[in-house]
Amino acid sequence: MELGCSSSFHSQLKPLPLTGTCTSISRSCRWRLKSTFKQISAISYHKFIDFALDETRRHTDLVPSPIQEKFKSMNSKDGKTELQTLSFQAPKIRLFRSLSIETEDIQVLDFAVFPEPEFDVPIFCANFFTSNRTNIVVLDLNPLHDVIHQNEYKEKYFKSLLPLGLMYSELLPWGGKLTGESIKFFSPIVIWTRFSSSQHKYDVLYSAFRDYYKEWLELIGRAAEETDARQIFKNREAQHRYLTWRAEKDPGQALLKKLIGDTLAKDLVRNFLFNGIDELGTRKFLDYFPEYGYEDGTINEKRSIIGKSFESRPWNAKGEFIGDIC
Repeated sequence: MELGCSSSFHSQLKPLPLTGTCTSISRSCRWRLKSTFKQISAISYHKFIDFALDETRRHTDLVPSPIQEKFKSMNSKDGKTELQTLSFQAPKIRLFRSLSIETEDIQVLDFAVFPEPEFDVPIFCANFFTSNRTNIVVLDLNPLHDVIHQNEYKEKYFKSLLPLGLMYSELLPWGGKLTGESIKFFSPIVIWTRFSSSQHKYDVLYSAFRDYYKEWLELIGRAAEETDARQIFKNREAQHRYLTWRAEKDPGQALLKKLIGDTLAKDLVRNFLFNGIDELGTRKFLDYFPEYGYEDGTINEKRSIIGKSFESRPWNAKGEFIGDIC
């Protein structure tokens, strides 16, 4: 689920604390609690998915993905929560998929669109989490290739999008520490933010999602199919590396394990959310990220090894990386 958050969604699932005047459930306290839950329940990410479906169908022909049948219906262990999934494919699009979760306390959207390896277009990524305390948001066109040290790919796909990114980065400010390992998977226009729930912020987020997704559809629509086998291999490996990282280190797995158990959560993560790990390559996590390996061959569960994090936005207005990364 959410790629860059340094703390797990699992920590957001604790009951709303009763403090001060709310130690006894007074009428005003009950009203505040009801108001909080009403505000959460009023937020739904279904319209984001509906927009993406409608807009994509205006550009191409979507057909159900083979993985949809397996994951079309999933419920939490207590039977109270449905995990709603959609998955499609299309010319140029290897996988269009979404996972949404809605309960009385939380709303989650994990939405991504992956290009076919014959195209080096970035991966569209939207990870949104809403609880009674906060909203955690990542919205980006995740680059397939290096945009920190290399300019060619950045110029090709992100130069024209910098004004859009700057506008929304002011409306949705940087959300705090982001690990040095995660930052390599983000672009100069990434929106990484946290905010308290409000209709205004929700509307701004929906506007950003619409604008970013329309730009992504334009990019994939204009993209020419690669014929060089070496470049196709590089694209495939880059996407496989991305999937391998996220399947292993994505903190949203804690929430999924809580809802559906370890076995189903691992299956959902590997074969739905980050489908392609078994098809696009054979390298393992430690082949790509050996610094996470212990001597016995097991993987260090820490999110960050280098210990570097970015508390403020590490790109300037020109899209140049100004952070210090090891």
